[in-house]
Amino acid sequence: MQTLTVPILTGGERYVPRYASAQAAGADLKACLPDGPVTLKPLCRVMVPTGVSIQLPVGFEAQVRPRSGLAARSGVTVLNTPGTIDSDYRGEIRVILVNLSSEPFTISDGDRIAQLVISRHERAEFTAVPSLDDTDRGEGGFGSTGIKS
Repeated sequence: MQTLTVPILTGGERYVPRYASAQAAGADLKACLPDGPVTLKPLCRVMVPTGVSIQLPVGFEAQVRPRSGLAARSGVTVLNTPGTIDSDYRGEIRVILVNLSSEPFTISDGDRIAQLVISRHERAEFTAVPSLDDTDRGEGGFGSTGIKS
């Protein structure tokens, strides 16, 4: 496995994203709430600061994704998943959390709230054409790839 060096600015060592295991794809992002906890009411959303800004190389993106344990235990997830951080963005990473449960959820400073996955990407040149190649699926939309009888 190749390691990519990503420069970061951080509000403190405790906010540096960390991988929970040797083969984890996502590094945990933590809430940076030094002024105190935030309570997220049911069906409400909040933008949570992480205290982290990154400098990605050109050709890479960072994706902000939910933590499965947080979603399963508390019904709290990332609203715009995956959220994309482009290589030219230098601002603080903030995570839009939504509480899909029926109970209030409190987020405290240092809580693991999301994960950050770094990925290579390609840029496309879109070219207008008069038609596209035919496929078995054709124009079938959601749920249309099931076995045909």
